[in-house]
Amino acid sequence: MPASSILAALFNAMFLLVAVGAIAWEALQRLSHPAPVAGVMVMIVAAVGIVINGVTAWLFASGRKGDINIRGAFLHMASDAAVSAGVVAAGAAILFTGWLWLDPIVSLAIAAVIIWGTWGLLRESVAMSLDAVPAGVDRAAVEAYLAGLPGVSDVHDLHIWGMSTTDTALTAHLVVPSGHPGDLFLMQAANEMVARFGIGHMTLQVETSADTVCRLAPDHVV
Repeated sequence: MPASSILAALFNAMFLLVAVGAIAWEALQRLSHPAPVAGVMVMIVAAVGIVINGVTAWLFASGRKGDINIRGAFLHMASDAAVSAGVVAAGAAILFTGWLWLDPIVSLAIAAVIIWGTWGLLRESVAMSLDAVPAGVDRAAVEAYLAGLPGVSDVHDLHIWGMSTTDTALTAHLVVPSGHPGDLFLMQAANEMVARFGIGHMTLQVETSADTVCRLAPDHVV
């Protein structure tokens, strides 16, 4: 069951796309039926929106790389700031040229930019909600590290998934023919897993017989 933070990131991405759809639909309506725009008042309100949303997005900016939920909030605020900036630009251009079609054109351009920025968030949040390997973790590198630990002859039933937008979990079976390597081995492996791959929750099952085939050993077994 995905954590609430993952669901929040997924909802945020979907909400942004729905909002973009509404912006695009309204822009298409205005493109076919241009309407007068209260240029000065619209520009003033939009300028205030740029300041508020821009400052809020800046506050989220530092944490957006390590947490897709924060990235969603950042994109939300940045998108609102971009919309406001587009409104100011369109309002100024319409005041000077009288071209009412500029308003829907700018709206469509902003919608395209938001979709481009949101698509990665949606793809990653969907993957995490389905317990896929987080984007920042190299599964092959993790498996190679575990297989290279002293005494380990085989690694199987390796699973890596996101417990939340910031916490990653791992389970695996290690075949160690020489016998159980001890708690120090497990603690060192756990510390290295955090340092190398950012995986903070690791559970390892140690199997000491290389001759007994584990039921979960075949690659096709989930």
